[in-house]
Amino acid sequence: MKIVPRNYFLDDVFDDFMGPEKPHHNPMKCDVYEKDGNYNIEVDIPGYNKDEVKIEAKDGYLTISAEKKIEKKEDNEDKKYFYHERRYGKVERSFYIGDMDTDKISAKMENGILNIKVPKIEENNSKKLIEIE
Repeated sequence: MKIVPRNYFLDDVFDDFMGPEKPHHNPMKCDVYEKDGNYNIEVDIPGYNKDEVKIEAKDGYLTISAEKKIEKKEDNEDKKYFYHERRYGKVERSFYIGDMDTDKISAKMENGILNIKVPKIEENNSKKLIEIE
């Protein structure tokens, strides 16, 4: 089985050409690999706390989302910004995994890196000859 990211096939091709401000830019860079009978997904999400990150498994897709809320207006009253580069809002990334045992998926977040382990479910590749009557 091949884990395929959803809707992000050409994201990296245009990074240098369009720059980091392109509208579809996804800051959630990932590494996906198989090891010890698990699919492993490592996601860079610096600046987010684990309570701002959500992982959902539904219909064969594993979706990772992170949302940073805008600071309250009263927190900004005494601030005079010279440069405001950090962004707020929601980022999301989905991967098609297929059948998965959602009770056995585990996740850990450390130093801005989210590590997700999805146990592989062995596909039944046995062949059976069906007789025609």
